[in-house]
This record gives sequence, structure tokens and C-alpha cells, in this order.
Amino acid sequence: MFGTGGGLLEYRASLLAGKGFAVLALAYYNYEDLPKTMDILHLEYFEEAVNYLLSHPEVKGPGVGLLGVSKGGELCLSMASFLKGITAAVIINGSVANVGGTLHYKGETLPPVGVNRNRIKVTKDGYADIVDVLNSPLEGPDQKSFIPVERAESTFLFLVGQDDHNWKSEFYANEACKRLQAHGRRKPQIICYAGAGHYIEPPYFPLCRASLHALVGSAIIFGGEPRAHAMAQVDAWKQLQTFFHKHLGGQEGTIPAK
Repeated sequence: MFGTGGGLLEYRASLLAGKGFAVLALAYYNYEDLPKTMDILHLEYFEEAVNYLLSHPEVKGPGVGLLGVSKGGELCLSMASFLKGITAAVIINGSVANVGGTLHYKGETLPPVGVNRNRIKVTKDGYADIVDVLNSPLEGPDQKSFIPVERAESTFLFLVGQDDHNWKSEFYANEACKRLQAHGRRKPQIICYAGAGHYIEPPYFPLCRASLHALVGSAIIFGGEPRAHAMAQVDAWKQLQTFFHKHLGGQEGTIPAK
């Protein structure tokens, strides 16, 4: 799953399908009859997708894997925390707090973490830098937005760009790790990439250093240095495939980038 741009993006799913995985690319807003905004999301919709995959004859089971980037990564954390049938989850620069709208599931509600737009900075090129805009989910009422990852039975892989300017991805990955271990859960794998920005794509995709952000309403910087980011994309693609093969019942091994 992808981030706040909405719609249905299938290129990463199709590339993984070409590697032998049974994959479902899931849109969750701003597509056909889905809601036009993500102000209110219901996890029951995502649960239906999980159950569909689990019942599909081409899916081995007993669980499925999740892969999400940005808001999609955050939603994968929520799915793994609330839903059954999740065996492995790869979170690419995701948040450990619910962001941008209210999340509901069977009578439980996660409010969005607070935002302070006064913390927006402007680069010399005129782009907004929003890395400090979100409140800490460790303090005050914003603690209610912290995704209860301690409930998850999944194994996690966090892929982190250390030059991410969308939000503090490394901080979020480390806080998720602390919460999981404090509750006796398996320690997640965290791989950090120096010089990599927010959108860690499959290998050889161009670096998206800045673009329009749907929630901010203006162009923001996403970070990343071209060479370091490109190298991170090659390695991340190998790492996530190896992780899924290991934890979804396939063969463990390193997968070529191409």
C-alpha cells in the first residue's frame, strides 16, 4: 500500500508477482467508489482484503504478508496490530502513530496525532520541510494516536531512510521496536539507509526528492541524495523479498535486484 496520494498503484505489486508472490495491490481512498478523503478509515475494509487473500487458492497461508510505504506503512502497522492472519510486515518509512484521519475498528478508535503547521520550514528552493510538523506520540493526548503494536503477532521489517523529510521514520521504527520488546514480542529487524529519502522505491526508479503533498497542499521535500538513495533502493528490494520468503513459508535466500 502507498501513501497520501490515494488511488491504485500496482507497479510494486506487479514486480513482486513477477518474483512468484501472490500479491494484491489495495487502494483505500480516492479510487472509484472508495472515500475521496482519508479523514475516516475503517479497518474492516482492510480485514476483508486479508480474508480474501487467505481464502485464495494461490495463497499458501496460514498468514499473509503486508508491504506499505509512508501512510501505507502506517496502515500496515495498524493492520498487523488489530487483525488476525498477518505473518510478516514490511514497513517502509512508516509512522508508529495514526496520521491524517481517524481510524476505527470494532468499537476502538485511533485519533490522528496532532499537527503544528508553525513548525514547517521553507528551504532555499521554496519547498516546505515538514519533518517536525507532527507532535510526538509519546507525549500528552497524542499518546492515544500510538498504534498498539504490542498486540501484533507478526514479524516486522522496518526499512528506514535516514534523510527522510516527510516525518521521523527512524524515530518511529525505534519506538515501535521498544514497544514490541517491552511487551515480550519478537524484536523487529530495522535496516537504516544513510542518505536515503522518504520514497524508497524498487531499484532504478528515479529519486522523488520533492513533490506536492496532498495533506499539506503544497510542494514539500522528501529528502534523499541521488547515489545513496539509489543504492538503498537496490538493497531494500533484496531485503524485503528475502524477508517475505523466510517468513511466508518460501525459501530463504538473497534475491537479485533485477
